[in-house]
Amino acid sequence: MNAAAALEQKIRQAIPLSDAMQFSIRDLSPDAIEVVAPLEPNVNIHGTGFAGSIYSLGVLTGWALCTHILDELGIEAELVVARAEIRYRAPVKGDLACRCKCPAAQRESFRRGLDEVGKGKLVMDIEVGGDRQAVLQATYIAVAA
Repeated sequence: MNAAAALEQKIRQAIPLSDAMQFSIRDLSPDAIEVVAPLEPNVNIHGTGFAGSIYSLGVLTGWALCTHILDELGIEAELVVARAEIRYRAPVKGDLACRCKCPAAQRESFRRGLDEVGKGKLVMDIEVGGDRQAVLQATYIAVAA
């Protein structure tokens, strides 16, 4: 099983909402992720993406990339979302797609924090939709086990 499939399975088992949303990982690399969910189970009364689903999928996207980074570093840690704020800029009219990146310097700072004080922080910008219909900024904190 490749890293994306294993991570998707891990998330679906640990977070039941992700399964209901039909969350899936479209692309995964050491520094980036793209996650998708079909519009149908995540639709609102206007026929566009439900704000709660957009927010939840955005948070899951960042959490998934942080989890992948921890796995790649071989670090056991408890990962939590410390803060998240979203800006809805336009309706999402199709499937929900979220993307985020974590540059090498940010990953290194995260690793260094975990190694030196047992705690690392990543701040991620998660874009939703092809035209950035929503942007979520989230802070993830990992505490070494």
